[in-house]
Amino acid sequence: MSKLKLLLASRKFWAALIGLLLITLKAWKPDFPLAEEELTNIVYVLVAYIMGTGIEDGLARHSSSSRSIVSNK
Repeated sequence: MSKLKLLLASRKFWAALIGLLLITLKAWKPDFPLAEEELTNIVYVLVAYIMGTGIEDGLARHSSSSRSIVSNK
């Protein structure tokens, strides 16, 4: 259950879900008032956000593990 809780609390998951919903909505309803270029730009922003959040999370883990290694010496 904790994995599901972590997934639902993940900012990356929600950004990816929003992107998927927009793409699916546009494919299902082509007359949805969102141009292809706008949709592409939104997806680019979401990808950049997901990558930035991933880098931030990775660096936070890396710096905390580095600090624990230094404090153990």
